[in-house]
Amino acid sequence: MLVKVDKEYDIIVVGAGHAGMEAAIASAHLGHKTLLLTLDKNHMAEMPCNPSIGGSAKGIVVREIDALGGMMGKAADMATLQMKMLNTGKGPGVRCLRAQADKIGYPSAMKKIAYETENLTIEEGMVDDILHDEKSIYGVKIQDQEIHSKAVILTTGTYMEAQVLVGHTSTSSGPDKQKPSLGLSKNLEKMGIELFRLKTGTPPRILDSSIHYEKLEPQYGTKGNYTFSYENDHGVPIENQVVCYLTYTTEKTHEIIRSHLKESAMYGGMVHGVGPRYCPSIEDKIVRFADKPRHQLFLEPESLKMNSIYLQGFSTSMPTNVQEEMVHSLPGLEDAIFLKYAYAIEYDAIRPLQLDATLMVKKWNGLFCAGQIVGTSGYEEAAGLGLMAGINASRWIENKTPFILRRDEAYIGVMIDDLVSKGTEEPYRLMSSRAEYRLLMRHDNADRRLTPYGYEIGLISEKRYQKFKEKEENIIRLKDALEHYYFGENKALDEFLIKTTSIGLKISSSASSLLKRPGVYLKEIMSYLDIDFSSLDENALFQLETEIKYEGYIAKEIQEAERLKKMEEISLPSDLDYLHMNGLALEARQKLAKVNPHSLGQASRIPGVNPADIAVLLMHVKRGK
Repeated sequence: MLVKVDKEYDIIVVGAGHAGMEAAIASAHLGHKTLLLTLDKNHMAEMPCNPSIGGSAKGIVVREIDALGGMMGKAADMATLQMKMLNTGKGPGVRCLRAQADKIGYPSAMKKIAYETENLTIEEGMVDDILHDEKSIYGVKIQDQEIHSKAVILTTGTYMEAQVLVGHTSTSSGPDKQKPSLGLSKNLEKMGIELFRLKTGTPPRILDSSIHYEKLEPQYGTKGNYTFSYENDHGVPIENQVVCYLTYTTEKTHEIIRSHLKESAMYGGMVHGVGPRYCPSIEDKIVRFADKPRHQLFLEPESLKMNSIYLQGFSTSMPTNVQEEMVHSLPGLEDAIFLKYAYAIEYDAIRPLQLDATLMVKKWNGLFCAGQIVGTSGYEEAAGLGLMAGINASRWIENKTPFILRRDEAYIGVMIDDLVSKGTEEPYRLMSSRAEYRLLMRHDNADRRLTPYGYEIGLISEKRYQKFKEKEENIIRLKDALEHYYFGENKALDEFLIKTTSIGLKISSSASSLLKRPGVYLKEIMSYLDIDFSSLDENALFQLETEIKYEGYIAKEIQEAERLKKMEEISLPSDLDYLHMNGLALEARQKLAKVNPHSLGQASRIPGVNPADIAVLLMHVKRGK
């Protein structure tokens, strides 16, 4: 029994992982009396898999969360062990941060934030049912105790009816031997909510002193002052960052895996859920990519307070004795001592096509979902969805218009649209290739895209907003200064340009025109300019340079995004009878009826809906008007 909690709340959040923490903190910050329920307070915001934050596309999501007023970036900065800027050799549209985070430090930082948040109560309890009438929910049930609320956000992660698989052994358990969530799944199904089974996994953890580091390739962080949060001006200096290491599988590793395939849970028939395509187990890699002689593996420290090394890229569900044989075949790990064996985990999730764009279940007013329960994978995806669910649940109980991000505004918008328009049959992972407007949604400009929204919603303070506006004004002012700065004769600059680009300085060239040349960068021509750049930090200067250098490409993407926006502005009534609409193909009727899109733009992105079907819908809407 939960003797400490009240009987009435505005919002109840079920689950205190990355989605639940963001949802609960956002809801409370927006002034709503919020209850966060967790199976174990000691495991809030934990990182049961790799203790890293960011990565390809994911690092941009963390910055978007921060720009909207979320907490993940702040906590990640407090717990950074190593920071890398990825894809520096590629265009600015795909650059992003990845931090190796402290497995103890990150949850500690998030818990501190949560416990210091007004309007937020945190208690332990296993929710096994949702209270509801015919159309709406009004709280949760924990055994025989009822707690009422205006909205409920489910963020149960990988815990619903979770089964841990090692070899041919299946154990009812959550990640890291935590309690699973039992009973809720069957009651959600009674409510007409369709569930499906997913799988993920984690690699072994190795004692650091048992590793022969001299046989491994060191991997260092990136020099520079990098942070996830726009409110943090000081990143961890490169000399204070930990070193990670690289090794590879060998032919012997592959032989061991192939000879024991049927002993793994995956290939032995134990696994029923679908695993992540873009983060497969090592045995899956060996089978699917049989032509590859080796696969890279990263050895990453889990915490400064632990002696545990995470073996990234080596997820497996092999029996423990086979795991030892596999790991000992790796260069540098011949004498490795296991601190924790790898395992796979299966769990129940909700098919995301049942959600609308606010992350509310269409059948049930007031029931929101976020994180791995809706078919995603990754801490960053979960946190982004949790923040959006917290915002939209708050706006829903206030009768305000929902907050929906377009595909040209944020990776978070891309993710939600993909989930609720296309669905998923496997753990969904964000990648830059999923975004059509990558140059508009860069790592460096998340604040310019989203901070005004965060301020309008109420998650960005007045002080932070004024600082943002000042930066915005400085970028505009300096961009104008560079456009109107013309060079006369300048021998030193002419020699530099000939050496760099083989083309000398043309009379009356502007600073902006020089920056548009390949190989010419702002930091290299600053000394030739009589302009004061001190009002901008390193990140803002990169933003300024990018907007000048890629001006033409950015303008083209903005033009394309405007066409998308016009499609999004054509609303579709929620009561359209697609199944009996003349002119639609049969597949389109079925898919449209299942998704029930809110706009013509969303309808156009549903698999199986073709341009001819969109023309029919447009004609129908015009006729209706």
